[in-house]
Amino acid sequence: MEATRTFTDKLLLVVKGIAMGAANKVPGVSGGVVAFVAGFYEEFIYSLQKFNLKALKLLLNGRFKSFFQYINFRFISLLILGMVISYFSVSKILDYLIMKFELYVWATFFGMILGSIYYMSRDFKFKASSQILFVVFGAVFGVLLSLLQPATQNDNLWFVFFCGIISVSGMTLPGLSGSFLLILMGNYVLLLVDSVNALYDTLSDLLRFDFSFLEDENRVSLLQILGIFTAGSVFGLVSLSHILGYVLKKFKTNTFATIIGFITGSLGVVWPWKKKIYERSQTGEILLDSNGQEIIKNYKRFWPDFSATSTWLAVFFMLVGIGIILFLIWYDQKNKNKYYA
Repeated sequence: MEATRTFTDKLLLVVKGIAMGAANKVPGVSGGVVAFVAGFYEEFIYSLQKFNLKALKLLLNGRFKSFFQYINFRFISLLILGMVISYFSVSKILDYLIMKFELYVWATFFGMILGSIYYMSRDFKFKASSQILFVVFGAVFGVLLSLLQPATQNDNLWFVFFCGIISVSGMTLPGLSGSFLLILMGNYVLLLVDSVNALYDTLSDLLRFDFSFLEDENRVSLLQILGIFTAGSVFGLVSLSHILGYVLKKFKTNTFATIIGFITGSLGVVWPWKKKIYERSQTGEILLDSNGQEIIKNYKRFWPDFSATSTWLAVFFMLVGIGIILFLIWYDQKNKNKYYA
């Protein structure tokens, strides 16, 4: 199966993994949208389904070649490689860009989501009223999520494991942002900022053969939290893929209709023009995370001022985002015969 992929295809798959990883970290953006638009969503879901008892038996019996073929190893490994690269590089660059050019970054993502809606709905023919209802349900659900107030941070390990399950929803279900759900659950900073920075610092220490971090209770605790969160993410990725695989097989049209609705509803989350509402102490002071960054509680959205130059620049970046999606559509059409279902 994998022999049909050229070196360029494999390289682009890594790039798509990088894009998925970066999208998953941005609140309001779903890595699953990247998979859907880039044309490998169903293969991604069905490949994850292969992590089952049959795969375990092949592994335990030492039939490694059959095991790797069965789980579509090259496809999954290239995607994961891209996500890992993104986690330690692109996502950090993205954090910087959001800090310095927030309006234009959100505008680009807004354009990409608009393009994604076009991509998904262009060939979708509404043949039943139920499909329209599923689109509306998905859109309403997405809008309601954007209006919820975030909970407070909770480092209970069972809750962290559950957060891991929820966080991968954005990879398996386009339109649902796992990182935004973590904000609503109150653990975005803990799990995607503090614990990741703790891992980064630990790896830097290990490269210098410095093991003093073992005496740092806060660092060790954050590493433990990250480990539990990762375990929950892996469990969620595999379990959700089995559920979605079944749903896609039995109710593909209605599932796609719901996904279109989810993505449409997520536009409210990534609306570029919004004012930050910060987490504050009882005395009114803005709370900071472990890196000294202000903790954002929510956003207040507003209509843009079209007399401002920044507004038109944001519109330009929206068009750039749409252009990125149109390019992916063009590439997918050009190479649609290369990939297997």
